[in-house]
Amino acid sequence: MGTPTAEVEAPPVRAVQAWTVTTMSVLFIVVNWADKSILGIAAQPLMEDLKLSNSELGFIGSAFYFLFSIVGVITGFVADRVSARWVLLVMVLAWSVTQLPVLVFATGTALLISRIALGAAEGPSTAMASVAAFTWFPQERRALPAALISSGASIAKIAIAPVLALIVVGWGWRAAFVVLAVLGLVWAAVWVLVGREGPYARSATSAAAANDDVPFLRIVSRPTFIGAVLGTFAMYALVSVVLTWLPSYLEKGLGFPRLAAGSMLGLPSVVAMAAMVGISWFTDRRLSAGGSSRTLRGLVAAGSLVVGGLLLAALPAAKDVTLAIALVCVGYGIAATSLPLLAACVSRIAPAGRQGSVLGLYFALQATSGLIAPALTGILVDAADTPAQGYALAFQVFGVVAAIGGVSVALLVHPDRDVAGARGR
Repeated sequence: MGTPTAEVEAPPVRAVQAWTVTTMSVLFIVVNWADKSILGIAAQPLMEDLKLSNSELGFIGSAFYFLFSIVGVITGFVADRVSARWVLLVMVLAWSVTQLPVLVFATGTALLISRIALGAAEGPSTAMASVAAFTWFPQERRALPAALISSGASIAKIAIAPVLALIVVGWGWRAAFVVLAVLGLVWAAVWVLVGREGPYARSATSAAAANDDVPFLRIVSRPTFIGAVLGTFAMYALVSVVLTWLPSYLEKGLGFPRLAAGSMLGLPSVVAMAAMVGISWFTDRRLSAGGSSRTLRGLVAAGSLVVGGLLLAALPAAKDVTLAIALVCVGYGIAATSLPLLAACVSRIAPAGRQGSVLGLYFALQATSGLIAPALTGILVDAADTPAQGYALAFQVFGVVAAIGGVSVALLVHPDRDVAGARGR
């Protein structure tokens, strides 16, 4: 089967520029997830103002993902030929525009159209942010940048969500939508000045181009790709449920005031960010010293999904509010560790010229669970005797799904084996 292809030689990397681009990629995801978070933060006033039921709001939450994956795949192929610098710029400008319909026409239909359009514009976000950052790092050092990019979602929920909750309570949900549009425009202005492609991009060396003829279908049919999709499909279901429903669970299920419930959206992300960055930093160091990607990335990701999923599955048994919050925060935080580790695994089996298309498809497939999870949660809550029981049951269901996803990762993910297999050696 041969040995994995050696890392392509590239010009020396300027650390300041590499981390500047990475920081901007993280902030790109922060704005992205702030846009996503607003539906959950403003859920109750939106439902009251627009006369929506739990099931209807859940449907709108899922509608965000109707075009999300399709556009993500298409943009991934475009990014194989166009610099991620320009792809990111176009995307963030589109985000700002999609905030407008619901401001002009405050109806459930306008909100639905706005969220579908926003989902289409944001579909390729994580893949394209990863591509932009990965052009500055060799394969064995990509888990930490991936963790930081994944942490952008946590930063949005920890730092931006409380501000948005305060704006919603003090000035109404429309003001929060305006603030999000302005944030996107500010990011775009800075990106024009500092966004650059790094030396590990496709065009960096002729050796990189030599590996670009590996068939796309061969790469995405490898067990590592399939296992990573199964694992993160399960995790993204949890992500979409927390994003859409956690503030409502805290308010209607556990009795917290509205402002506190919106501000607490970031609690699970505190654990997630600490776990993702710490573990990814450690695995990058061990891989650079010659460790196994199968163990350090694949099996660690698998374990995080199983442990985190089982903790969430225990939520209906929690009779104490503090214990319920702890199970959600710790279970979600541990399971989220799988996201950057598996993204690095997928990046490992794709040559430089296929990063955009392979990562685009990968992130698009994992996000399809967002089509199901928020809507199913709304149905479970409407059907339950109490909101608390409905939300707890939803977390239990998706916790079990995450644990099953972890088993799939353990059985299938083996990047060092598949990097050679994908290239037919």
